[in-house]
Order: sequence, then C-alpha cells, then structure tokens
Amino acid sequence: MKKKKKLVIPHEHGGWAMVSVPFLVGMAAGTPQWIHLPLFAGWLLLYLASYPLLQAVKRAANRAYMLKWGAGYALGALACLIPPLIDRPELAYFGIPLAALLAVNVWHSKRKSERALLNDLCAIVSFSLAAAAAYLAGGGEWGAELAALVALNFAYFMGTAFFVKTVFRERLNARWIAYAKIYHVLALALPWVMGYPLMTIPFVFPALRVFVYAGKTMRPAKVGIMEIAGALQFLLLTVFLFHK
Repeated sequence: MKKKKKLVIPHEHGGWAMVSVPFLVGMAAGTPQWIHLPLFAGWLLLYLASYPLLQAVKRAANRAYMLKWGAGYALGALACLIPPLIDRPELAYFGIPLAALLAVNVWHSKRKSERALLNDLCAIVSFSLAAAAAYLAGGGEWGAELAALVALNFAYFMGTAFFVKTVFRERLNARWIAYAKIYHVLALALPWVMGYPLMTIPFVFPALRVFVYAGKTMRPAKVGIMEIAGALQFLLLTVFLFHK
C-alpha cells in the first residue's frame, strides 16, 4: 500500500509568530485596508514556499517532492501578490532584500548550519520587513516611522533567538548567556533612542525572561508557551503604544 504524503509546512512555532506579528504591527500602524488580505496571503505563502525549498537544499531525500510543494506555494504567492503590487507598485522593492536574505538562508541550509546566528539574523530581518510592507499598503510612507517599525520588530525577535539559544544549545555557555543579557538591556534602551519611549514596555517581558531563565534547563513546551505569550504581548502593546 502506497504511503500517504503529508502536508509540507514549517513546524517551528517561532516562525509562525514572526511571519504574522510584524505584519499585523505594520498594518495597525497604518490604516487596515482590504489590500492587506491578499498581501498577507501572499506573504504567508512565500514563507511556506521557503520551507520546502530550504529542505530540498539541505537533503537529497524527497527533493523533487519538496521542490514541487515549494513551487506550488510560490505560484500561489505570486497570484495573491498581484493586487497589492498593482495598488502599491513600490512593494516590489522588497523583493530585492528578501531575495538576498533568502540566499544567505539557502547557503546555511546547504552547509547544514541553520542554527548559526547570522542565519537567524537574516531570517529575522526578512520577517521584520513585513512590517514595512504592511505599513506602506495601509497608506504609510517611506521614512523614520517605517524604519522604526522594522527596527522594533527586529529587536524583539532577535532577542527571542538569543533566549532560545541560552536555554538549549548554549545553556552551559557563560559567554552566550552574558551576550543575551547585554542584548536585552540594550533592547530596553532602543525605543528611547529612537524617540518611542513607551515602546520600552513590550521589551520588559523578554528582558525578565532571559535574566530569570537563561542557563537553566527548560522543557521545549514551556519555552514554546513563553514564546507565544511574549509575541502576543509584544503585538498587543505595540499596537496600543506605538503612536502614543
């Protein structure tokens, strides 16, 4: 009997948060419009397409099957992105940095070094750019506010990468733990430097989390719950405080 093939989707809970939270933050910072629906659908499908592509690069097993899924997702993404691109043609500019950042992720997948910090950094920059795209689609303009949205999303999710490393792979590495704590202190100062002092509040929870739990043994389920809670509080507080 032929084995049934499973749906090919990413399994990392952090990825689902990063693909949605920056987009929702950017949409709320602008003006929510109908064009955000196909834009988010296209963005989500691009994320789904990247997963089988990177898996195909990483290993030969089921490569043709993975590429088939990736192509299907990519075609769906292109179809969804047509209306937003007609409405705001400048959204096409995001394709250049996204392609460059994806190339770095492909390189790390080929070398089986996906857990490298540079790989995490490039992936998080890619996700954070969704805040800028959603903001522009909602009537926002290029400028300091757009840059702030990208920077704040990047700062938050880069902190999650540091935290996860300090409770798993780098749990016994005192240097990594120190880096994570220093990073979160600097993240608390970033909103003040950028002129958004109230935006320090969403960074309090991740700072407390790393100071309390870094270096300790934690169950993956507990880390996952904390990550979801952190992403939700960042989303809700940012939507409420960004324009205050």
